[in-house]
Amino acid sequence: MGRKVRIGIDVGGTFTDAVAIDDETYEIVNKIKIPTTHEEGVAVGIVRIIKELLAKGHIAPEDVVFIAHGTTQATNALLEGDVASVGIIGMGTGLDGKGAQKETKVPPIELAPKKFLKTESRFLDSGKLTEQLVSDTIDDLKKDNCEVMVASEAYSVDDPTNELAVIDVAQKKGLYATGGHEISELYGLKMRTRTAVINASLIPKMMQTANMTEQAVIDTNIKSNLMIMRCDGGVMSINEVRKRPILTMLSGLAAGVAGALMYEKVSDGIFFEVGGTSVDISVIKNGKVMIKYAQVGGHKTYLRSLDVRTLGVAGGSMVRITDGKIVDVGPRSAHIANLDYECFTPADQFSHPTVEYVSPRPSDPAEYAVVKTDEGVYSYTLAGAANLLGYVPDDDYAHGIDESNAIAWEALGQHLGITGKEAARQVVDRAIAKLSPTIQDLIADYDLDPHMVTFIGGGGSASIVTPPLAEAFKNKFKIAKNAPYISTIGVALAMVREQIERSLTNPTDQDIKQIRADVIEKITQSGANEDTVDVNIEIDAQHNVVRAVATGATELRQKNFSEAALDEQQYRELAANALGADINSVGLDSETGRWKLLNATTVSGMLFFKRKKTDSCVIDREGVIRFKQKNTFTLHCKKNEVDDALVPFIDDHTTYSDANATIPKVFLFYKEKMLDLTGMQTIEQLMSIVDVELEMVKDDDHLIAVAYK
Repeated sequence: MGRKVRIGIDVGGTFTDAVAIDDETYEIVNKIKIPTTHEEGVAVGIVRIIKELLAKGHIAPEDVVFIAHGTTQATNALLEGDVASVGIIGMGTGLDGKGAQKETKVPPIELAPKKFLKTESRFLDSGKLTEQLVSDTIDDLKKDNCEVMVASEAYSVDDPTNELAVIDVAQKKGLYATGGHEISELYGLKMRTRTAVINASLIPKMMQTANMTEQAVIDTNIKSNLMIMRCDGGVMSINEVRKRPILTMLSGLAAGVAGALMYEKVSDGIFFEVGGTSVDISVIKNGKVMIKYAQVGGHKTYLRSLDVRTLGVAGGSMVRITDGKIVDVGPRSAHIANLDYECFTPADQFSHPTVEYVSPRPSDPAEYAVVKTDEGVYSYTLAGAANLLGYVPDDDYAHGIDESNAIAWEALGQHLGITGKEAARQVVDRAIAKLSPTIQDLIADYDLDPHMVTFIGGGGSASIVTPPLAEAFKNKFKIAKNAPYISTIGVALAMVREQIERSLTNPTDQDIKQIRADVIEKITQSGANEDTVDVNIEIDAQHNVVRAVATGATELRQKNFSEAALDEQQYRELAANALGADINSVGLDSETGRWKLLNATTVSGMLFFKRKKTDSCVIDREGVIRFKQKNTFTLHCKKNEVDDALVPFIDDHTTYSDANATIPKVFLFYKEKMLDLTGMQTIEQLMSIVDVELEMVKDDDHLIAVAYK
């Protein structure tokens, strides 16, 4: 038996990447890139790349403990309008019937210019529903060329009986069918129906791909079940993809941040996945990716996906010059203009350089700068500017050829009447100016402490964008390990993820316990080992929504902790660095299980008006910062003291006003677990979750609570 490995496969538009990672150390065993097999079919390429990966890495099929792949197929199908026509059977009765008839009618959705998701709808009175009526209605929709059926009834989230009956009749006729309740448990019939329609339109194509891909993995003799990347950074079983293909939409964007999260173990950060043409920017807060409702064809859906902002500034971004002044960088890239980068071209290709201007596309102005030499024409790029200014380390994937880059930029400097470095500085500053508003928006949207955010770079061009941005914002940065392969690594290391959202006003303790139990059942169906599952519950009182998010591993995975343990001084240095504090103010407060709590305490003011402030940092045994927060309050107690200690602790730090009482945000640390209770609105709700989570914890086990307002 060899070492156990995890395999990630990322199928992109141009290339398919695969990586094998050691399951214990997370080190890369082997990585491969091949052209994506569009004509032969994606599954052919997957078989080819897996076999090559196993052979070159000397990996036996039985040593693969996890295999997952990220696919852009759902995204591409929607972008290109390559989807099935959907028949909608709306249902309702009585007073609700009239509204339901209107809300279950989804007009055709324009996915691309002149490419529509086509729909036909019929409405049935659910008080007079018979199997024959449903059968006749489905036959009628089939005559209108509908390939997939959607059943959508008012309040089906409370009782899906009628939707299930319609699905059953459709499936007996050999048709794919789905119901609104299968996609979302939220009220809002119109949006639930629309989301179900988009999901249904993807089922035939994704079903075919899922079957072929699953067979491809079986053919390689790998016994581990194939998992597929979701749009929220987790993975799900291929059976779930067959039912809910919409969840794979935008999953390519989620893979990179999932890799950064697992590989770098970031607590609070902004992640930049930088390619040649664009950069995808997303947020990590308290060690979790930030999620929002996605839009399709300009319409809102109940699909929750990674909140990613994409901008046309990246390694290959071209330099635009008007009236002898640098005015822009991007959105056009050297790839679009079909030109090589100046910084990656050998120096012997730079005889007699002169600056000229091109139109990357026929409709563009001829204002994009290129360097013309006796040997060819090469694009000026943001990569060249960043290399010239020394942002890209010598051993980095994006490091260019210094000699040729210097010749090219000196020519541009002379052309503009400045030095080459001054021209490069202006280009980098233009890029920073384009990216800065988005970064500021994300910091504001997610209430991040701007001084405690780390910028993390991923993708092949990570070092071109991340270091100058961090310098401008005065923030720390890191380039993710194996940055060019971060998306594929994200697929290999991703956790299983599931979530349930319910429309509940003033949820009771029982409501919260029920949604927790339901999401655990759902995630185990999706392939997670129940012993590894963590559940985070959020209560959105403004919209009367309770959301349970579960994450778990596909198998019990234990890290190897044989490396030398850190000493107290090293923990203090880590905490001081994370909190931006003087190391002399940092001390080890307490420890339990895998966790160490370190506090930085400062005293300000004079005489009788002295004010003590505590900032906290929780670090795991591997030296990874898992929590950091300013202005905190802490509590230590044993499990059998929780009821007597935690309630008054929370009460002491609750803000009371005429309208309501706002409890603090609370995290609980014990044994191997970090319990996020920040979504709770009342002490009662919080304690009901604590009771459930601590059920199997021993009475004398030590707990640490950290709270902040």
